[in-house]
Amino acid sequence: MAVISELIRTESDGTISFGDYTLSKKSKLDNFAHNGGSYKVKTYQDITKLECNDMFVYESVPGTAVFHFTKADDEVSFDVEGAEDAQITLELETETEYEVIINGESTGIVKTNLGGKLSFSVNLENAASVVIKKK
Repeated sequence: MAVISELIRTESDGTISFGDYTLSKKSKLDNFAHNGGSYKVKTYQDITKLECNDMFVYESVPGTAVFHFTKADDEVSFDVEGAEDAQITLELETETEYEVIINGESTGIVKTNLGGKLSFSVNLENAASVVIKKK
């Protein structure tokens, strides 16, 4: 399995990749500039967390490695790997319905709460491809 040894990086397609679930001690990187935002990543075997401009973006428990993460007004997409199944939480629009698609299969429509949090589980026997579409 792959990890992001530099903790966060910009990919050639303009997306970002982040996280290293193999670390036994928490590591973090602040002030990573990408598309006008300042990103902070905290990652290790127990959790991976991403913030942009001090706002919550992504969290997984346990830790994961996320590849080609992109977030637009109506869609979030990324590939994710980990040592075991993970609970993922994203910050999206408040009280809005989204369709969660994992490895090409819809898991259904989920509505965010008042804080805009959307949580779902991912089976990480292998890597998973995740797409979240606004409904």
